[in-house]
Amino acid sequence: MTPSLRALLARIQPAGVILFQRNIVDAEQTWELLRDCQRCVSVPLFRCVDMEGGTVDRLREVFGPSPSAAGVFASGDKELFRLHGKLIGSICRAVGFNVDFAPTLDLALPPSLPVMASRVVSPDPRQVARYAREFLRGLAAARVLGCGKHFPGLGEVDLDTHKDLPVVAKSLRRLLAEDAAPYLALRRDLPFIMVCHAIYAAATRDRIPASLSRKWMTDVLRKKIGFSGLTITDDMEMGALQKAAPMREAAVEAMRAGADLLLICHKEDQIVDAYEAVTRALERDTRLATRVRESAARISRHRKKHAKLLASAPGPTAAKVEKLSRALWEFGERVRLGALAHESVA
Repeated sequence: MTPSLRALLARIQPAGVILFQRNIVDAEQTWELLRDCQRCVSVPLFRCVDMEGGTVDRLREVFGPSPSAAGVFASGDKELFRLHGKLIGSICRAVGFNVDFAPTLDLALPPSLPVMASRVVSPDPRQVARYAREFLRGLAAARVLGCGKHFPGLGEVDLDTHKDLPVVAKSLRRLLAEDAAPYLALRRDLPFIMVCHAIYAAATRDRIPASLSRKWMTDVLRKKIGFSGLTITDDMEMGALQKAAPMREAAVEAMRAGADLLLICHKEDQIVDAYEAVTRALERDTRLATRVRESAARISRHRKKHAKLLASAPGPTAAKVEKLSRALWEFGERVRLGALAHESVA
């Protein structure tokens, strides 16, 4: 915690915070940092982290490596799918997190495999939903909220949205039947859905990123799919979105399109720019103000629904960290042996 971070949190009163590996030293320090963030904000925070396992593993240095989604899926064992979520949820909860931005619901299609690699489990949307449903149940058992990402799907994207703005040439009909199908199957299981920055020009007949698109966030995700949870943008500092619009404009357009929450992960000035731009827009645009009140009410409902989960958990002990580290290692061995057995049977 720094004076500037404390002042920022006190000023903007965010819905949540997200930590990355750069913020995490050990279990106690992580828990204390999240506690200090909460002390600056008057409502219960969504205390978030990206913990998928494999290449996206923010807690590797604290508890040891977590198996990847693809590695666990290769076992073919639904019990391991659920245990994957429960263990990841348990280590997140132990250090103070209550939201995990996982699982990834992107399809394992050839264009995206060089970028997504072991983060994705199958090209079959039914199998993606099968793994994700159990993973989410495991997270819930550990008292952690999950988040499906990256809607409407990055399976056909051959660029890294951290750097580039990709355009997907796939019809709306095919996107709904394939890439977005896991979101339909899991619409009642997902507390959060993260919306990506790719452009789906063939589907929407425009070049607006999904994270700024009313077509995707309101017409498709809310009305057609029937999702009633919280929508959050992917990191708005990613190169993909920065190439589409400056932060001030993007923040307002994302809210206008239907986002409940804006994720901004790095620079304080970008956070302030977004906050000020949205605040000014709300003062002069009654239609946008009505739209944002809908999000505020939805967030409030979810806070009440998950009040016990959002409450701070006790700090981690050395014994608890050791126990969870051991359980994670044993799980990794089960996954490895399960995948070998599944491969030999196949």
